[in-house]
Amino acid sequence: MSEQKPETAAESKEEQMSEQKAEARKEPAVYPVAVSVARPEKLSRLTTFFRAIMVIPHTICVAGIGIAAGVVDFIAWWAILVTGRFPRGLFDFVLGYLRWATRVWGYSLLLTDKYPPFDLK
Repeated sequence: MSEQKPETAAESKEEQMSEQKAEARKEPAVYPVAVSVARPEKLSRLTTFFRAIMVIPHTICVAGIGIAAGVVDFIAWWAILVTGRFPRGLFDFVLGYLRWATRVWGYSLLLTDKYPPFDLK
């Protein structure tokens, strides 16, 4: 029988890390948020022409609410630090802001012809 060299701690750690990296490459990352957009077959030429003007009110509102969402995020950070939980009302506000901003950007980037509602839902 041949004798094997005893592995050092550094060698076994390197081996474990390389195995973990290989496993990480095999599985795609799973994210809690997914955005999917279907390609529109035909867009309205009239709304496409005036889209830059039509999106101005949304951009102003989303920018203002974005500032508020930043303040809410800061407050939520402290709440999470102290209690270990993201308060539901704060979470819903930030989520609504992100939904609205995503709809506005989708509309302004010609990904959809549907005019976004002035709504946090």
